[in-house]
Amino acid sequence: QVQLVESGGGLVQAGGSLRLSCAASGRTFASFAMGWFRQAPGKEREFVAGISWSGGSTDYEDSVKGRFTISRDNAKKMVYLQMNSLKPEDTAAYYCAASGSPWGVRKYDYWGQGTQVTVSS
Repeated sequence: QVQLVESGGGLVQAGGSLRLSCAASGRTFASFAMGWFRQAPGKEREFVAGISWSGGSTDYEDSVKGRFTISRDNAKKMVYLQMNSLKPEDTAAYYCAASGSPWGVRKYDYWGQGTQVTVSS
């Protein structure tokens, strides 16, 4: 069992940066792959970025490659999403998620409550 709490969202101008944080609880955090998803109003939730349990592998949705960076600190049970060069189309609620499936299988079992990111033009 893993509980996830996101923070770090807010309002930023286009071209700006934000860093989202996800605090996890649970003894088996280090065994989970972690991911970030987002959902804009009227749209389906979409995958943004993922990171393997060791942090050695990462995966990004095409539109954020080169702008977003996912990282984790297993000792602190934290996952981060550094978002640079933000665009208005990045506006969404962002969710942290944990996956007990093998790396590469985007099946996530635990979810946080979300944090809102709004990018103004």
